Amino acid sequence: MSKIALVDDDRNILTSVSICLEAEGFEVETYNDGQSALDAFNRKMPDMAVLDMKMPRMDGMELLQRLRQKTQMPVIFLTSKDDEIDEVLGLRMGADDYVKKPFSQRLLVERIRSLLRRKQAVETDEVGSTEETKIMLRGNLEMDPLRHSVKWKGNDVSLTVTEFLLLQALAQRPGFVKSRDQLMDVAYDDQVYVDDRTIDSHIKRLRKKMRMVDDEFSSIETLYGIGYKYNEA
Repeated sequence: MSKIALVDDDRNILTSVSICLEAEGFEVETYNDGQSALDAFNRKMPDMAVLDMKMPRMDGMELLQRLRQKTQMPVIFLTSKDDEIDEVLGLRMGADDYVKKPFSQRLLVERIRSLLRRKQAVETDEVGSTEETKIMLRGNLEMDPLRHSVKWKGNDVSLTVTEFLLLQALAQRPGFVKSRDQLMDVAYDDQVYVDDRTIDSHIKRLRKKMRMVDDEFSSIETLYGIGYKYNEA
């Protein structure tokens, strides 16, 4: 049973969503501010977290920033209806997905299940010794899907589930272009809609992490209006 942390200062959302998630077979922990959630996470991490953007004591942005210093567990943001700036910023800070308020509880459940499936896919050997589960070496890049580990020039790079899947998809065929639609298919289930902004934000975050260990990293190339490709260094 997966443990989901739900962090929101709206008690109605905490109550209704936790009832829905528990009915779907999840274990749910609720918190009405970011600091309370962080204190609990420091004792034991959940399997994933659903965070409201704006909360007292510690908002969702700060909580995510603190979390990314120690864990790459999946995170979904709950954002206001028209606040695109918060959505983009949240993705660039390392959120895996976002859902706009007011939202369908069924949509949120599907987003949660999708993220957990993606997390499981890169953590377990579900398909035996196929190409997807072997250690992949591409020049200075080393990726181990079973251990969810990435090294660049021998240095560890900590990636979220989404970032890992995107890098893996690009690096599998160096020099070949992947469109945004193709990358969406790799990183998200078919029933989950995302837009171009989401993929672009994840790629920017991925580049930033690679440049933290190598400020000359340039292996992910943008082809404007087409997509992205990986150039083997």
